Amino acid sequence: MDPVVLFKALVLGIVEGLTEFLPISSTGHLIIAEQLLAFTGEKAKVFAIFIQLGAILAICWEYRRRLATAVGGLATDRRQQRFVLNLVVAFIPAAVLGLAFSKHIKAHLFQPLPVATAFIVGGLVILWVERRQRRPVVNDVDDMRLTDALKVGLAQAFALIPGTSRSGATIIGGMIFGLSRRAATEFSFFLAIPTLSAAAVYDLWKHRGLLVADDVTVFGIGFVAAFVSALLAVRALIRYVAQHDFAIFAWYRIAFGALVLLTSATGWINWVAD
Repeated sequence: MDPVVLFKALVLGIVEGLTEFLPISSTGHLIIAEQLLAFTGEKAKVFAIFIQLGAILAICWEYRRRLATAVGGLATDRRQQRFVLNLVVAFIPAAVLGLAFSKHIKAHLFQPLPVATAFIVGGLVILWVERRQRRPVVNDVDDMRLTDALKVGLAQAFALIPGTSRSGATIIGGMIFGLSRRAATEFSFFLAIPTLSAAAVYDLWKHRGLLVADDVTVFGIGFVAAFVSALLAVRALIRYVAQHDFAIFAWYRIAFGALVLLTSATGWINWVAD
């Protein structure tokens, strides 16, 4: 196996894990990183979907007790039933719209320049929300109603546009609709489990003909790197939101998007997606 390819898999796995649960768009970062590393093509797209499972496993591990409580109480505990139902309700909008429009979105928007534009727009939205932030009415995930979950699910649908950020859409959307910063962040983590798992399994099944036995090492390195880096990122984000807002992520998005647009306008980098 080419060590250069293995190194690229490692880097992309780290990028995925560090950015998946921050409001800065993992998909956007991967699209740009793949261009810079010349790691493109149909199999590279399948790789990018697969390593999301490593990030999902990090969430499952970090919240294993909470998830075990939900599963164990599903038959008798109304609070756990409501928690699971909220996840189902929030999952539906993106699932339906993703099935309907994902082919068109991938054909036209999975390119660095649209992603850079979405970075900047998303950053401006985050700044606007933080400046108008009001006292939350929902301080804990277990206090969410079905209507709260549906609103967050509708916000998540905006993340079908690459560069928007799934976590950013759900966290900021949750804050707009009255969730506390911590409740919105944790619900975003939990919602990632069905959303990203369904997307990964569906995409892997659809493109199973592209995969061969030699891909196991490359995909495995990316998976493990995504798991470890995502676990570190999740723990850091939970500590961060306890005392800080998301403005730093907004300015990062704006600066990163502007840099991509600048390098394109000046010809420093030829941002042409494969």
